[in-house]
Amino acid sequence: MMVLSTAIYGYYVIAPYATETKPWLALTAVVLFAVSAVFWHRTPGPSSTGFSITFPVTFGSAPATRRIGVVVFGAATIVSVWAAGGTTAASGDELLHSDRVAIFLSAFLLAVVGGGPLAQAATAPVRREVSSLPDGPERRLAEDFMLGSRSIGLLERGLTFAFLAAGQPEAAALALTAKSLARGPASEHGKYASEYFLLGTLTSVIASLAMSMAARAAIGLPVL
Repeated sequence: MMVLSTAIYGYYVIAPYATETKPWLALTAVVLFAVSAVFWHRTPGPSSTGFSITFPVTFGSAPATRRIGVVVFGAATIVSVWAAGGTTAASGDELLHSDRVAIFLSAFLLAVVGGGPLAQAATAPVRREVSSLPDGPERRLAEDFMLGSRSIGLLERGLTFAFLAAGQPEAAALALTAKSLARGPASEHGKYASEYFLLGTLTSVIASLAMSMAARAAIGLPVL
């Protein structure tokens, strides 16, 4: 269904340019990317398309289907490069020599990657307290809440930096609100989870805010 939907919508997008070659190459690349995702994630054996019919083609074990997915992904990449042609090279050269891109990329990496150790340092006392607790509901609730916080922190700092660097602090506030709603009330997981959530979030926001302000100031834009 994903491949079929991709093909149909892709044709709808390129229909006004159907007489040209590059749009068809782009559509082929997108469909191949979808097919590679199917082979990468599907399990061996017949798979349902969502209707009353099935796709009766099997390719052996899961590693075999993943290898096919990698091959199809490589083919899609080659077709994409072929379709993009000189436009990609020109755009890449322009980005490579752009001071603004270098400044914002450096600030982004510092905020996202460098903010991680800062968040870990800020939340270290809470994690030590949790690890010293006796095994029980309070400890398990806190550990469950902290599970996956590293990936969430990376995404949080990336989104916050992107919105602040784009001059949209309101959108950054919405992203933080969405994180709070998705994580659920931290108080339900105990006081340690609340402290961990607050310290981690504030540290991530400070790192993203500082680097976005520095990047905007470096190119002569208002800091917010």
